[in-house]
Amino acid sequence: MTYTLLFLAILMAVFVGWLVRQSVNVTPWVANHGQAATLRQAPEWFTGPRVGLVVFLAVVTSVFGLTLSAYMMRMAATDDWQFLPMPTSGWFNFAMLVLASVALQTTWSAAKRANDSLFWAALALGTGSTAAFLLGQYLLWRDLVGVGYYASAFVGSAFYALMSTLHGLHLLGGLFALGRVVLRLQQGASLAQMREAVGLCALYWHFLLLVWAVLFGALFVGAEPLYAFCRSGL
Repeated sequence: MTYTLLFLAILMAVFVGWLVRQSVNVTPWVANHGQAATLRQAPEWFTGPRVGLVVFLAVVTSVFGLTLSAYMMRMAATDDWQFLPMPTSGWFNFAMLVLASVALQTTWSAAKRANDSLFWAALALGTGSTAAFLLGQYLLWRDLVGVGYYASAFVGSAFYALMSTLHGLHLLGGLFALGRVVLRLQQGASLAQMREAVGLCALYWHFLLLVWAVLFGALFVGAEPLYAFCRSGL
């Protein structure tokens, strides 16, 4: 449990550092016609929405951290763990989430440059890839049930259902936030005005990509080494 929380704390620190680095191009002082530097400006990255996102991600990190810790403790307490089969579709789903993350980063860049056509194309790709990921997660779960891996009989299946549902609900929340951005744009807001909101959505997608990478590794790719690690402490 300690290792899991430590890892997710590092994950959270990476995102806080990313937000801080957004201020690297901000002039830290105000100069007027060659006069000496005056008071330092407040960093551009230190805004209410960004601080709110950091707080929210800290809560989300805690939720997934506790869930992953429960999974590892259950592994440690089981003499004969039943591993889930490695699904081919799982890699496709992961690729869709990577594509969605890249597309959202592109929308952020397009908003910064006020590139309207690129913005809408990347936004459509990002939302479409996210929808494909969510559908793929449901189909993966249906395939597991189809070959007998019921949540009531296999602990790993139960944790997959729990983790993927939690993760999917957070992605749906992100799609809702994107929908509000689109609504504001349709109501006459400019890309420059919505740049901050688009950037926060992009950061949120990157965060959920990293979270799913950890969960996918724990459930499928690295399940056997993780089980050996959990049992080694006994």
